[in-house]
Amino acid sequence: MIEEPARHHFAANQIRDCRALFDDSVQVRCRRCKGVFRERARRLQNGYSRQCPTCEVVLFFDEDSQEQSIRRAMKTARHVRAALREAELEQLRGKRVARGGRGSYRQTSKAHETETEES
Repeated sequence: MIEEPARHHFAANQIRDCRALFDDSVQVRCRRCKGVFRERARRLQNGYSRQCPTCEVVLFFDEDSQEQSIRRAMKTARHVRAALREAELEQLRGKRVARGGRGSYRQTSKAHETETEES
C-alpha cells in the first residue's frame, strides 16, 4: 500500500502573509541568456547591479538603460514600491481607526471610568 504525501492546510491569513513576501518581487530578463529571474523591487534602483543566476553576467540597473528589459523591470519596480508604500499607509490608517484615533488606551479607559462613576 502506497501512502499519500501529507497535505498541508493553511489558514487564509497565512496564505496572504506568504503572498505578501513575494508580491514585492519583479521579473528581470537577462540580456545574454534570456533567462528570467526575480529580484525584490526595493533593491531595483538606479546604480544597483546583480549577476544573472544562470550565466553570471553582471546586469546594471538604470532608468536610462538602452536595454528594454532593464527599463521595464525598473518601471515595474517603481510601481510596486509605490503600491507597497500605499498599502503600508492604509495599514497604519486602519490601525489608528481601530485604536480609536488619538489618545492611548489608558487615557480613553480612564475617561470612560470617570463617566461611569458620575452616572
